[in-house]
Amino acid sequence: MPKMKSNRAAKKRFKLSATGKVKRGHSHAGHKFTSKSPDRKRHLRKAGQVVAIEARRIQRMLLG
Repeated sequence: MPKMKSNRAAKKRFKLSATGKVKRGHSHAGHKFTSKSPDRKRHLRKAGQVVAIEARRIQRMLLG
């Protein structure tokens, strides 16, 4: 039986932390920065965390 493939789209968007939690980037961090406050832009740079109910499904996509 062939190897299971990980979901490439999920691989590009999410990372697993050392404790196994799923990290994600924030939306609205691509362009139109003149209308966003410095505090908001700084917050968008930092990684967010996926809610627990979605994390299990994403972990399955990453691990294949």
